[in-house]
Amino acid sequence: MIRIASIAFIGVLAVAFGSFAATASPWWWPAAVLCAALAGLGTYDLLQKRHSVLRNYPVLGHVRFMLESIRPELQQYFIERNYDGRPYDRDVRSLVYQRAKGLEAEQPFGTERNVYAEGYEYFESSMRPRPVPAEQPRVRIGGPDCTKPYDMALFNVSAMSFGSLSANAILALNQGAALGGFAHDTGEGGLSQYHLRHGGDLVWEIGTGYFGCRTEDGRFDRARFAEKAAHDSVKCVSLKLSQGAKPGIGGVLPGEKVTAEIARVREVPEGRTIISPPYHEVFSTPRELIRFIAEMRELSGGKPVGFKLCVGSRREFLAVCKAMIEEGTAPDFIIIDGAEGGTGAAPLEFADHLGSPLTEGLITVHNALVGAGLRDRIRIGASGKVATGADIVKRMVQGADFTNAARAMMFAIGCIQAQSCHTNTCPAGVATQDPRRARALHVDDKSVRVQRFQSATVNSSLKIIASLGVNGPAELRPHMLRRRVDPVTVRSYAELYEWLDPGQLLIEPPESWAVDWKAADPDRFAA
Repeated sequence: MIRIASIAFIGVLAVAFGSFAATASPWWWPAAVLCAALAGLGTYDLLQKRHSVLRNYPVLGHVRFMLESIRPELQQYFIERNYDGRPYDRDVRSLVYQRAKGLEAEQPFGTERNVYAEGYEYFESSMRPRPVPAEQPRVRIGGPDCTKPYDMALFNVSAMSFGSLSANAILALNQGAALGGFAHDTGEGGLSQYHLRHGGDLVWEIGTGYFGCRTEDGRFDRARFAEKAAHDSVKCVSLKLSQGAKPGIGGVLPGEKVTAEIARVREVPEGRTIISPPYHEVFSTPRELIRFIAEMRELSGGKPVGFKLCVGSRREFLAVCKAMIEEGTAPDFIIIDGAEGGTGAAPLEFADHLGSPLTEGLITVHNALVGAGLRDRIRIGASGKVATGADIVKRMVQGADFTNAARAMMFAIGCIQAQSCHTNTCPAGVATQDPRRARALHVDDKSVRVQRFQSATVNSSLKIIASLGVNGPAELRPHMLRRRVDPVTVRSYAELYEWLDPGQLLIEPPESWAVDWKAADPDRFAA
């Protein structure tokens, strides 16, 4: 019936067009033109072969495509509840916006979450809270082989490249980091003038494409790396092994975002989609990885060097631990990126089904380093949907020393979760290289918002820590975080997960770790 109505509608339009055209009144011409246009559109829909819906429902079928195009906005603004949106719900987004603007972030009337639902987590509050520290604590990054250690904040800007983000977004994030005294990870897209202009502390990330320190054929250029790593703003260097949202594949920057400027920064052809290799050419075994980390530290003049990964095989990571022990050197830090982490562009199957979520990845790495007797010289960072003070404390309970956030920092500079990062049409000017869209992001205003958000979030985490009855992050323990596992059972993280003692893997590995520890080979990656 709808198809018949659609075709009849075209016929009516054609008749109306003839009637309008026969009149002499000029007022009828706009209507006649409209009728002609719709009749032409309907005829085209009937004849075209690409869309079956339009062949069956000419003209009216376009309404379906129009509604589909605005479905995410309808869902986000009118349908979803405050606490069940994805990737970030409205409660979290609102919290970030309010803190970035310097507004009170309290809510009335109590929680909307079902505290009896399976998977609900909460902290174990103390009957005698401690005073909240007057100053925000820092984390010293730098092992025994590091001559220029860096004091990291508890909450920092995670890896986002110039190219993925606009120049104004990078400027705002870096100026905010400079104002607040926290670190800004460059992402794998190289060191640009926008990272350096405001003097914020940088973690220079090196990916498999070696952007900014590559030879003409795309290999690692040691001389160029040493030259740029010597910059005063570069405080640490991070070797990216894998990313949470897309472990196992390299980064992707669509060609329409590769402007002449980005091409110069990354040293690649303009306008061509950039696909980083899935693996590094400078090493192929755990031992070679550790040796390369040591070489990078030497080339950087003794600055802290570490690596970032989304954890996959526990056996492979144990092989890296054995390589550290046998080589007598280790990275200064390791950043764990959870599978729930964000990205500018990734295949859905990778984002949904590959890599360990942050909780499992973080606990695995922490325990492996403790059991191998290495934890005291290596600091652990955590990234993957960290946006609130509770997120920071949760990750530190699970083994992290500091945390990083990407999407939450994007919210602070105006991101509205339009999820159009890969299209170059970001409506907030954050994830685009379109100068007309990017100009909407005012750097001075947004940089202050970044600083406010980071400071308020860290202060919130410190209040939570104090409410647990401890004096600081170093006193957090697994039993302080609890999870409901069924309607009548609650378990602490001390009960849910196995926690190794220092050096336990070297002395007598527990049965649950013994097979992986024995099979781990520092001379090959093998799951």
